[in-house]
Order: sequence, then structure tokens, then C-alpha cells
Amino acid sequence: MLRARLSASASLRLAGRNFKLLSPRPTQHLRLLHGAFRPSTVRRKDDDADDKKRKKTPPEELAEVVTRAANGSPKASGKSGVGNGSGSGTSNGAGDGVPKAVARLQVPEVYPEVLALPIVRRPLFPGFYKAVVVKEPAVIDAIKEAVRRGQPYIGAFLLKDDKADVDTITDMDKVYPTGVFAQITSIFGAKGNNGEDESLTCVLFPHRRIRATSIVHNKGAASQAKVEPESASSNESESKDKSKVPLVTEDANPNSSGDVVPLDAAPEFLEGAAQAPLHVTQFLRGYDVSVTSVENLDDLPYDRNADQIKAVTAEIVNTFKDIATMNPIFRDQIANFSMTQSAGSMFEEPARLADFAAAVSAGETAELQDILECLDIEKRIHMSLVILKKELLNAQLQSKIAKDVEGSIQKRQREFYLLEQLKGIKRELGIESDGKDKLVEKFRERATKLAMPEHIRPVFDEELAKLQTLEPVSSEFSVSRNYLDWLTSIPWGQRSTENFDIQHAIKVLDEDHYGLKDIKDRILEFIAVGKLRGTVEGKIICFVGPPGVGKTSIGKSIARALSRQFYRFSVGGLTDVAEIKGHRRTYVGAMPGKVIQSLKKVQTENPLILIDEIDKVGRGYNGDPSSALLELLDPEQNSSFLDHYLDLPVDLSKVLFVCTANQLDTIPGPLLDRMEVIQLSGYIADEKKAIAKQYLAPTAKENAGLKEAQVDITDDAIEKLIKEYCREAGVRNLKKQIDKIFRKASFNIVKQLGEEGLPESAGITPEGKAAAESAETAKRDAVREEANQETPGQKISENEPAPGTSEQPRKQLKVPDHIKVDVNPENLKDYVGSPIFLSDRLYDVTPPGTVMGLAWTSMGGSALYIESILESTLARSRQPSFKQTGKLGDVMKESSTIAYSFAKGFVAREFEENRFFERAQIHLHCPEGAVGKDGPSAGITMATALLSLALDHPIDPTVAMTGELTLTGKVLRIGGLKEKAVAAKRSGVKTILFPEANTADWQELEDNVKEGLEGVPVAWYADVYERIFALTIDKHRAATRWATDLAKADERDKELK
Repeated sequence: MLRARLSASASLRLAGRNFKLLSPRPTQHLRLLHGAFRPSTVRRKDDDADDKKRKKTPPEELAEVVTRAANGSPKASGKSGVGNGSGSGTSNGAGDGVPKAVARLQVPEVYPEVLALPIVRRPLFPGFYKAVVVKEPAVIDAIKEAVRRGQPYIGAFLLKDDKADVDTITDMDKVYPTGVFAQITSIFGAKGNNGEDESLTCVLFPHRRIRATSIVHNKGAASQAKVEPESASSNESESKDKSKVPLVTEDANPNSSGDVVPLDAAPEFLEGAAQAPLHVTQFLRGYDVSVTSVENLDDLPYDRNADQIKAVTAEIVNTFKDIATMNPIFRDQIANFSMTQSAGSMFEEPARLADFAAAVSAGETAELQDILECLDIEKRIHMSLVILKKELLNAQLQSKIAKDVEGSIQKRQREFYLLEQLKGIKRELGIESDGKDKLVEKFRERATKLAMPEHIRPVFDEELAKLQTLEPVSSEFSVSRNYLDWLTSIPWGQRSTENFDIQHAIKVLDEDHYGLKDIKDRILEFIAVGKLRGTVEGKIICFVGPPGVGKTSIGKSIARALSRQFYRFSVGGLTDVAEIKGHRRTYVGAMPGKVIQSLKKVQTENPLILIDEIDKVGRGYNGDPSSALLELLDPEQNSSFLDHYLDLPVDLSKVLFVCTANQLDTIPGPLLDRMEVIQLSGYIADEKKAIAKQYLAPTAKENAGLKEAQVDITDDAIEKLIKEYCREAGVRNLKKQIDKIFRKASFNIVKQLGEEGLPESAGITPEGKAAAESAETAKRDAVREEANQETPGQKISENEPAPGTSEQPRKQLKVPDHIKVDVNPENLKDYVGSPIFLSDRLYDVTPPGTVMGLAWTSMGGSALYIESILESTLARSRQPSFKQTGKLGDVMKESSTIAYSFAKGFVAREFEENRFFERAQIHLHCPEGAVGKDGPSAGITMATALLSLALDHPIDPTVAMTGELTLTGKVLRIGGLKEKAVAAKRSGVKTILFPEANTADWQELEDNVKEGLEGVPVAWYADVYERIFALTIDKHRAATRWATDLAKADERDKELK
């Protein structure tokens, strides 16, 4: 009979639970936690009051904490509520009658059949505690019964599938056959809502390596007649009393062998245990668990004194030391392990050292299983050293990352601390208040001066509150600050007082522009309507005309006449929608679009915004800006214009938008439909002359420094300049030439007077003189002189010292009164060079087949000659042909083909004897072949040129024409009549033929444009023929003109034959 003999007892709190250690020797109290010894008898003290106060702990966390506590990790004691052993906090954990800790039994050396428990992720190693969680009810009941019977032994085998979560083994192929024979030292249950254990945490102590050979009992094979426990004959109260009796062990050699019997069995059973062997696992066949037959695995013999083993063991110890310096978890585990081992015993037990290395490392599952299966000690310690080295590398990397992060944090904390100290010092001295507080106060002060709409004020308040919570060093702070800056920079509710005085508007327009009577009338009408309505909102004006006619300056004049602020930006070549709609706030450097920027600059809600070059808007991968302009320039939509940066609707209905363009063809239809188009044609010579005398010449004279000098340009010189140098529609080139004249005059005066007449010292102010004589300038001159001596003529160094400076170093010099310069037609060539246009027309006398047409371009109107010739003499053997040159577009080529067909039919109908087109090889050309030409308005001009060639009748060189021609001879409407009329007058034309449908356009022309021009409207080509040919042509000669040529050609052909 086994008797309990106690030599000492001690109390230990393990992971928050109270345990009683009963051991034959006091030294075994410590070995319970740290050594590779057999566990002492442990019994949990009943303390239901404490259990009710502790919180429920998840089984997985409980298993981890208990494992650390069992292996001696100090961190386990810090977990609260681990040791209650109860799922609900009111139960004793593993169930009534089952001890929480198992008595230290004599471990059998042979245990042929064992309860098989699969584990995941990491295998167990002999000598090191491990807690596992069991969740299947049958397995929980079997483990409780095994503990109650005094047979707390299981076989732990690693599952091959890490994701599997089972407590039984149905197939040996699902686990690794090599595992460990482990003893259950403690169990802790977790109660569910139904009062039953949902899971059971078992603390296992592996003793040795085993190999599973087969499954002798599997889940579902439980017998109908379940084996009754031996203690079933005892009544329930007896069982409960026995479970509370401390379990003791015989004070015998712990390594001795013997039969295993349940300690709580009846005396009669204990007396007969020596006579007959007992199948101690027979009771497991009544449960749905896995029971396997196993065999022990023994390490292969080795020489512990071998040099190789000693060297590898020493390296493992050194590696442990290195890891312990960097990883605190390793340091605790290594310290606990070393308490049970002397320096010599580590080298005495290399197998144990290898198992410890594998047990504490975070190696791969396959690597750890290989170490468990390895029975060759020398190979095992090599494998353990490899995973330890990997652990060391990982620890070094973690240490480096931790140091880098810690250094960065410490630097930021130090900077923040110093900045806060600096702010505090400045506030105490009254030098500066907190920057964030000043910003908030500034934004509040701005907002009080603005009449923010109702939908804007809440956004401002929310963003301001957000700014107050942010630290100035954060990136979000700058984003919020910039947003509030823009939000309070927009002039919400601030409008300038408009001036709708018509007389004031007339005065301003006349001061800034000459002529343009129809344009001024349209603008005055626009202002008059605004005076009656009280506002001019809802109007989008677009000025269209050639360059240099004053479109932009007219916009400035309108702003001045209305007393509105003026802002201009160009959209020519614009390809990014964000320039109109703004960027999203999330982007670095984000800002609102041009329109919101203009409001910030002018500080009023009703400025005049001029959008220049709207016909040249580009399109790129960032969107289509012309589509974004649709919302901006639509009076029905711009009252709630949404900018991407502000992300708030902004009312732009009070803004007067004025756009400029050179042509309408490239403006998208939907955008053009939203604007009121006002056409500006080019200037005629008289208008250019007046503009040059009243505006261009005085400005150029002042800019050249000749404001008080007697330098003038005569009227004849201006006329010659316009006629021979500046024939374009606008006055931009004329301005350049006048600027050139006055610059040249300034140069001639300075050159003529020389240093005596205009001394250099007279132009330097006292401030400039002091700067020139300063030490900085002297130092700069010394450096230059030294550099020039070393390398004569070398370039000025970029690193040379800066000279002395002053705000106004020079002043304007006065030209002596006796100097007088007059620019006249005779000396104009000396100032601007040779004339570009030598005559008014390309032809003073046009040959047959040549006619002057009129064309419209973005630069204004121009004369366009149509030339046609006969490529070879007529002969009946030749085939007719027709070709065109002059860089003609598709539309113009079609017009030439129509004109050719019409001319052939017209000659065949009116001059039956004329066989010209039957044999003629004709070439039609439009001069200035490098310039592209297109459009249908040259139809009647081409037909007239072909008829002139066919009838051998020259056209009057002072006649020009324009109009589209159909195959039946109908003359259709054309555009740009005013520009064409101006070009015709500039070229010396006296008669201009145009479609009858354009009569209204002709009547709207100013009298000074029509002066000297005879306008002839034509509806059919017959009208053109009557005006050009009927009065001067000899019909008989025209009909028989080519008969003689054909006869001569026939005679030549006969002679050749």
C-alpha cells in the first residue's frame, strides 16, 4: 500500500492560482518550475470566494500564461484572473471530484497504449512544460477521468495541417508519428453558459520521445457498455471527499519502475494489484477519443567528450548569451533554465540543451519536428544551433529597428520639448504669443469682417475647431491652416459700387480706343440695361477679332467705365482642369482655381474677369478645360460654382466675364452658345493713322526717354509706315515699328551728343554715387581685376561679391532743346529698314486667267489672287486636265472643281463654238503656297478666273470678289465681309462683288470703310458675268478665240504624219 510521507511543504502562487506543493524534499519546490524532473504533487486550494471575483480568461490566453508559469517565466505572475480555474468565475474549473493538480506519480518506463492528443504549430520537447487547450467534450471527459484514476498520461503528436483544430486522430497520416509521452500536471476548465466545461487547459510535462505505431481505438468506436470507473461503487459524497484528500507519492526512487495504480482506489484493489497486471488505459475505450499504441525512442549512443559536440555545445551557449542581451523574453527563459543547470551540466547533457534551444526558439514547424525526430545527438545539436542562429539574426534586426525608432522618437520629443520651452520663454517675456493661438485669432478676426453665407459659416467653424486640436508640427496642421487662409481670403459679401453713368462710359471708351463705333455702341447698350436693372449679371461677352485690334484693352475699359476691379488670365494652351476647378486638398501644393484666386486678389465679389485666348484651350490627360468652363460661363450654373479645393459652392453670378478669341471655329459649340459674341474687324489705314498719332506715338516717345524732346513722326511718315510696312488688320505691328523709330532716335541723339553733351555723372543720383563708391563695390572691382590679370577676358565669376546698392541709383536725363529730330518719308528707311510691301496690289495689270479674291484669316482680311494658265497649246490630240496648287484645303479643292465644272458648262452654253475646255490642260494656283488656305468663299473668283482664261479676256485689277458658288450658279452667303472690305480698300480695290445675302452686313459697315468702295451684291453668277464680262467682251472673238489655234495644231499634226 502506498503511504504519503511528507518531509516538507511549501506554498506557491502559480499564475495567479494557489497551489500546495507536497514533496519528499524541500529542494524539489524549485525544481517544479525549472527542472527536467518529474513534477511534484500539486493540489489547488479550494477558494470559491476568490473564484467568484476573478474574471473569465480565454482558454488560449490561459494556456499561454500557464505554460510560462510552469516553465518559470516571471511574466506569468502578472496575469490577473488566470488561476481561477473556472469558466464562469463561480465554478472550481475542472469539475467536482477532479483535482486541479495531479499527484506526482512514478512515471512508467513502458506505456504501450496512450491517449493520443493532436497539437498544432509547434511540437513538444521532453523536459519543458506546455499548455494545450482541449475543446471536444469527449476528450475533456476522458482526460478528467484519467486524472481522477491517477493515469494522467497522454501522447502528444504534431498535426501536419497547421489550420486543423481537432482533439482526436482519425488517421495516422494526418500527424507526424514521432511525438512525446507527456504527463498532465494541471488542468483548468472554462465554464460555458450551460454550466459545462467549454474547454480544458492542460499543462503537460513531456518525459520522453515516442513513436505511434497504430491507432487501437478511434473516435466513434466507443463500446455500448462503457467501462465503469472502479470508484463507482463508492457513493457520490465519498468520491468528493476523496478528491479533496491530498494526493501523495511514495518516498521512493523516482526513476524506479513499477506498475501504475490509481491512488484513490479502494484498499482491496491496491492489495491485489501486485498479483495481476492491470490494463490501465482500458477505461478510455468507453470514450470517443483516440488511443494509439506507442514505442519509446532512445537517443543513439554518443561520446559527450567528443570535440565536435563540445564545440557546438559551447557555441549554443554563446548564442544564448547573445540573444539574451537583446531579447528580454529569451533572457527570462534562459535565466530560469540556467538555475537548474550548473556550468558543467550543460556540457554533460547536450541533448537536453538542444531540446531547450528548440523549445524556446521561433523556428519553422518542419525544422522543430526534424529536431524532435532526430535521435543522433551530434546532428540534433547542429540543427538546434542553426535555428538559434536564425533567432539571433532576427533579434539583431529587431534590436536595430527598435533603436532606430527609439532614436527618431527621442529626437522628435527633444525638439518638441525645446520648442515648447522656447514658446513658454517668449510668452513670459512678452516677445511672442503662441503661434497657433495667433492663427486662430487672425482667422476669427477675418471672419468677423466677412458676410459669410449660411452654408459657409459651419464649415469655417468646424475647420477652425479642428485646427485648435492639431499640433503645429503635424502635416495636417498646414493643410487645415491653408484651407482656412483661403476660406477667409475670399471676399464673402463684399462688392464694389458700380458706375452706370453713360457719359462717363463714353468718355472712358473714347479715351482708350479710336473708332470701333459699333463695338462701343454695343457696350453702351449693355451698360444702359445694367443701369435700369441695377446689375449687369448674367451676361458673358466674347470679343472675337484678329490680333492687335484691342480686345483685351476693351475689357479693361469696360472695367474702368463700370468702376469694377479687373483681373485677367489666359487659357491659351491650358490642358489641366485643375487650373479652372482647383486641386483636391489631399494633393501636396494644392490650391484653388484661377477664378477663386482672382476673387482673393481683387477682394470683391463683383469684378470683371477677362478670360483671354478662349479659342486656344488645349486638352490633355488631366481633362478638358473647355468643358470645365461650361459651368463657369453659364449664368444658370455659376451661382453655385464648385471649386475642388474649397469643396463649397461659390456664387460667381455677380462676376462680369469677358472672353477674347481670334476665331470662333475652335470654340466648342456648347461653350460658344453661352456667350454673347461681338465681332471686332481690323482697322483701315485712316484708323491706324489716328491710333498711331493719338496713342502709339506718345507712349513710345515717353518710353524712349524723349517725352520733352523735339522728336516727332510726320503724318506722311505714318501713312507710309502703314502702307509699306504694316498692312495687318491690327495695330500691334505698327506699335512695334513706332517703338523702333523712337529707340533709334534715342540712340542717334546719345551718339551725336556724346559724353560732353550727356555726361555719365549727370545721370547718377547721390544715392547711386554712394553705392558705387562703397566698400562692397570696391571689393567686387578688386576681384574682377585680379581674375582678369590671371586670365584676361574671362567671364565674370558667379561667386564674386555683390556691389553696393541703392533704391534709385539713376535719374532721367534731359535732351537739350536745340536737338530736333523729324521722321519723314524720306528718312523712314533709316529707322525701320526697307519696305516690305512695294505696291498696293500683286498685279497692276492682271493677265487673262487672274482675278483678285478676298479671304478672311485670324489676322483679319487679305487679298487672295487666283491664277490659272494653259499648260500647253490646244490640240485635238490632247486630253483635257485640271490641277490645283497653293496648299489648298479639301473644301477649297472642292470649290475649284465646282468652278471648273460650272465654267465648262457656262462656256458650252453661252459660247458654243469655243472648244477650249474640250482640249485644255489647265493649272490653277493660289499664290503664297506656304500659307494654308481653305473655305468655300473663293468659288465665284475661281469660276471667273477660268472663264477669263477660256475667253482670253483680262479682268479689271481694281475689282475683287468673294462668294460661294454652286453647280447651278447660285452665289451663297459668306462670312467676314467687313474684314474683306477693309483688306480690299487697303489693296486699292474700287469695286467689290459679294453675295446678295450679305447686303445687311455691307450696310452695317462704317462710312469710312465704304468710302471709295463700290459694293455690288450678286445672287447668281449671271450677275457676276454681267458686271465683269458683258460690258467689255467681244462675244464673237471670245467664241472663235481658239479655233485658229486648233486649226494650226491640226496642220502640224498632218505635217508630222
